[in-house]
Amino acid sequence: MPFGYSGNILHIDLSSRKHWIEHPPENFYRTYMGGRALALYYMLKEMKPKTDPLSPDNLLIFAPSVITGTPAPAIPRYTVCAKSPLTGAQGEAEAGGWWGPELKKAGFDAIVIKGGSPTPVYLYIKDGKVEIKDATHLWGKDTGTTQMTIREELADDKIRIAQIGPAGENLVRFANIVNELKHFNGRNGLGAVMGSKKLKAIAVRGTKPINLFDKEKISQITKEITKRVMDNPLSRGFRELGTPGTVRPAYEAGCLPSYNWTTGYFKEGESLTAETYNKTILKRTEGCFACPIRCKRVVEINEPDLKVNHAYGGPEYETIASLGSICGISDLKYIAKANELCNRYTMDTISTGMVIAFAMQCYQEGLLTKEDTGGIELTFGNKEAVLEIIEKIAYREGLGDLLSQGSYLAAQKIGKGSEKFTHQVKRQEIPMHDPRLKTGVGLQYALSDYGADHMKAAHDPFFKDKDSVGIKEMKGLGILEPVSPTDMGEKKVALFKLWDIYWTVFDILGVCDFGYVPRSVGTMEELLEIIKSTTGWKTTWFELMKLGERSINMARIFNYREGFTSKDDTLPEVFYQNFKGGPLDGQGAINKKDFEKAIKLRYELMGWNQDTGIPAPAKLIELGLNWLIKEVK
Repeated sequence: MPFGYSGNILHIDLSSRKHWIEHPPENFYRTYMGGRALALYYMLKEMKPKTDPLSPDNLLIFAPSVITGTPAPAIPRYTVCAKSPLTGAQGEAEAGGWWGPELKKAGFDAIVIKGGSPTPVYLYIKDGKVEIKDATHLWGKDTGTTQMTIREELADDKIRIAQIGPAGENLVRFANIVNELKHFNGRNGLGAVMGSKKLKAIAVRGTKPINLFDKEKISQITKEITKRVMDNPLSRGFRELGTPGTVRPAYEAGCLPSYNWTTGYFKEGESLTAETYNKTILKRTEGCFACPIRCKRVVEINEPDLKVNHAYGGPEYETIASLGSICGISDLKYIAKANELCNRYTMDTISTGMVIAFAMQCYQEGLLTKEDTGGIELTFGNKEAVLEIIEKIAYREGLGDLLSQGSYLAAQKIGKGSEKFTHQVKRQEIPMHDPRLKTGVGLQYALSDYGADHMKAAHDPFFKDKDSVGIKEMKGLGILEPVSPTDMGEKKVALFKLWDIYWTVFDILGVCDFGYVPRSVGTMEELLEIIKSTTGWKTTWFELMKLGERSINMARIFNYREGFTSKDDTLPEVFYQNFKGGPLDGQGAINKKDFEKAIKLRYELMGWNQDTGIPAPAKLIELGLNWLIKEVK
């Protein structure tokens, strides 16, 4: 009997309305374990190169891991993968919440979806049984209405629902997938892939327990971690301030992204801090499945001219900056409303804010006119305009139709030099962390296979001095010496390689980055013991790091097949320039030649060609990926 997983992978063909169950051997699970690694296996095996991301031939894969759904803390996450309609590369997004554990309890380790339905449908999965149900009456509905309707139809308010809103239906290239109205598979436009297949939702209900090898040991570790949550300053900080706690240090340092990255100085920064947030709009905090940290914010506003429904959660740091300071807006109430709209319609808040800020700068420079905006004064700081544009993007009306394609493609159409106002990597808009003060984050942006992302690896400050959490807690990976956050030398590149592989393991296993070192209270030793006690495997961190490295190489090869080259591993030009305004004025530019040298060194450290970044056959043999050698030859 397997432990931690059921041995059942559900395959669904929406074109033929058929489904079947695959039963892979134990070695398959041991090799890929779930998440992005498992998904990439199917994407490389079953998808032809150059597949149109919005065609029926694109695969859409939902994959928890062999430990998702255990009662251990902070392991609720699951991955969705497909070819991204935003980047054209490997698309990937992880989400917390409750849906991943529920799928495991319903008897499946993953769902592989191909084809496309001619009419809207939703999937209903309960304890090993699968139905494809009509969703015509749900098409066009927002996420709150859809969730309520499905639960009423199926007469079960415990059903967990992953779904898309109008933005996904209308194929907005940065549409998301959401579960429980507030937990997102964000970035990469995977909601548009779901919409292209006319798949409105996947409703899951599971009552079967997950078999655990050593339930008592997991219970013991859970109790120990839970006891330490409020004693540890990092986990306590997440509970008290959440990710908005990042606002204050960023704006005080002068690196809070503002006015479409033209400055890091936002004089109204105090109005966006977590302390202001907690005093004005916070209703309560919540958490994900089996997590004691409870970092999620829930807000509510009930004013005559502005209402925000608490059911949709509350804005995180990325949203506060992307729909706030990046657009020149300092009113938290309007940012909360913008966040609610994005959640109702399932739109990525980072890309939404960035495409609006891009349009604002184009408007400011005269590249877009009032005629183009439909009469909207699209100026920085116009909070009402942001809400209007969000609606237009979701329904692809007027200027919203252009912006729904993402800033890269929008700039191609606008022309007139507007390209210099975009800030993206592999066509995905950059997140709200400035790599001029955290060069490892810059390496994340450039080398992430799914476009610029701030959660590809741990951030530099966790390894900045001998008292840093990363230095104290991660010596088992050979991380012994601190490195300055702004360093771009050999030590930083070697360290970043380890960070990247380590957090890739987290993504594969569904582990929340906020639950374990270097970001929080759980130790590397405890996480390893959780994996062993769940699966019964005598695994080690050596095996796990090879797992992470394996998936990184698989993604690299997938992107290589799609036409990506080493030229795509770069940064937006803004980061090769000094800060403007604020305490960092005239400082901070990343040296472009040093950065390019760092990229090449990273290739070599990974066993890739120094010039092309293509994995060497010997590296693939080492990782058990012999079947992919033909792809690099």
